[in-house]
Amino acid sequence: MVSRRLSDEAVSAACQEGHPLTQDFMMQQTMLRVRDPARSLDFYTRVLGMTLLQKIDFSAMRFTLYFLGYENKAEIPADIKERTAWTFSRSATIELTHNWGSEKIEGLSYHNGNKDPRGFGHIGIAVPDVNAACKLFEERGATFVKKEDVGKMKDQTFIQDPDGYWIEILCPNNMVSLLSP
Repeated sequence: MVSRRLSDEAVSAACQEGHPLTQDFMMQQTMLRVRDPARSLDFYTRVLGMTLLQKIDFSAMRFTLYFLGYENKAEIPADIKERTAWTFSRSATIELTHNWGSEKIEGLSYHNGNKDPRGFGHIGIAVPDVNAACKLFEERGATFVKKEDVGKMKDQTFIQDPDGYWIEILCPNNMVSLLSP
């Protein structure tokens, strides 16, 4: 099979109008399995600056969900039912899933999608200043996959979370430089 790049016309033809029912849909979460929730929560809050929105234990099935996002802590409802509805109404959250006992499994690692067979690639975080963000990440011990001044795509950085998932760090205003003339 020969791979090919889709022409602009083919892209337009492939993209159809959604059903009117979908107009109120939103991207709510991306789920990542984590081995050690304490390490992951530290990374997503201390390094990336996210806020823990809610923790939900499923004792009968032996797993816990941790929802994180860029939300103001003061706006998180105290009432558990209100908090749950609020959490699931936020857009672009991260759901960290911890299967109890996985932290004790010697050699366990989750496939991050960036090794064969390739699949999931990364999540993206927009920041106002990539260089300042990189300095903070370096100070806080983040593992870099690619720094902003390396490679053909400048002003973009990739770091890894404790489970090896890649996180692209980008400045929206710099993305226009990636466009071909």
